[in-house]
Amino acid sequence: MNIEIKNGRLIDPRPGTDRVASLYIAAGKIAGMGEAPAGFVVERSIDAAGCVVCPGLIDLGARLTSIEAELEAAVAGGVTSVVVPPDADPPLDEPELADRLVHRGAEIGKARVLPLGALTLGLKGERLAELAGLKKAGCVAFSQAMVPVVDTEALLRAMEYAATFGFAVWLQPQDYWLARNGIAHEGEVASRLGLAGIPVAAETITIATIVQLARDTGCRVHLTRLSSAAGAALAAQAQAEGLPITCDVGVHHLLLSENDIGFFNPHARFVPPLRSQCDRQALSAAVAAGQAAICSDHTPLGADDKMLPFGEARPGATGLEVLLPLTLKWAAEAGVGLAQALARLTLAPAAILGLPETHLTAGAVADICIFDPAAEWQVSADTLRSRGKNSPWLGQTLTGKVRATLVGGRVVFADRA
Repeated sequence: MNIEIKNGRLIDPRPGTDRVASLYIAAGKIAGMGEAPAGFVVERSIDAAGCVVCPGLIDLGARLTSIEAELEAAVAGGVTSVVVPPDADPPLDEPELADRLVHRGAEIGKARVLPLGALTLGLKGERLAELAGLKKAGCVAFSQAMVPVVDTEALLRAMEYAATFGFAVWLQPQDYWLARNGIAHEGEVASRLGLAGIPVAAETITIATIVQLARDTGCRVHLTRLSSAAGAALAAQAQAEGLPITCDVGVHHLLLSENDIGFFNPHARFVPPLRSQCDRQALSAAVAAGQAAICSDHTPLGADDKMLPFGEARPGATGLEVLLPLTLKWAAEAGVGLAQALARLTLAPAAILGLPETHLTAGAVADICIFDPAAEWQVSADTLRSRGKNSPWLGQTLTGKVRATLVGGRVVFADRA
């Protein structure tokens, strides 16, 4: 279908485009900007007056407990591609499971599904999974999700194998032994509330180990969900050294800290935990400097998983639908420009995944997000499309609302409000 998106503010971080103009789409791709291509006949027109038109967002971490509902939540949040961790039930450690997930996502026809294959069988950290078969089935990289490889030699062998074939390994840096009994950041708040703490060393020790193994093997490594100033500094040092190491930060860790636990608020329990204000500020600076991408760390949970004492509640929050407004909120507080903030959700994730850069120039795939940067909406069980209504932002008003999302030139979401 030939589509014209008119009157919108086109922001494309790659070439630095920022202007009001029409965007033309044909055969699922960008056909032109500004002036209609020769012979272009408009079949559908979308008026984006007052809205920003940008490349579709790419989320580096979203669990799909209900694939239909969560992919609907994704496109409602302007997310056109979602990376799915392998800690499903059963784990994504067989090519058939990954193939089935990719095909099911394609059948639903919303956001693109990019699975991470399990690095080891059953995520047990012992024997390697069938990495080559998983890659062929559509896995974009290999991960242990939140399950550590306790045996360092096993991790070394896995990284050696991955490096041989050019596979990327995604690891969440949290030492099993230091974190196993903890539920909150080891600091003043945890002490006051009587909560078992997880020290920053649980992150830094693991990062130091991973960096050394990456140095020895040449393996491409992505560090997921950094949470501390010291961890961000180690990652930045490795990047400055030229090691093939990238990282991301969960959007909630850019805005919340250990203080937001309040009086044992279960919606503020995360893995890794929310850390100190100094850590939050350092993460913000790292993202602003382009050292890390932003992801939603979307973890939809039922009420029964959260309506429990803090230590018993399952960690995580729904994030797909609040990823964009929370990023806008972070950018405003951090003094980061809109194009730069959007780059952390588009160009940076694309580079980490080794995907063609997402952009609005002619010939690019028409994955597009159209959002009103000034529209306010309240986060509630009624406004969230995700099955998970678990969020520390429940009852609060956020600014920035997606009006339409296109994937491959198809309108997969249109706000009726």
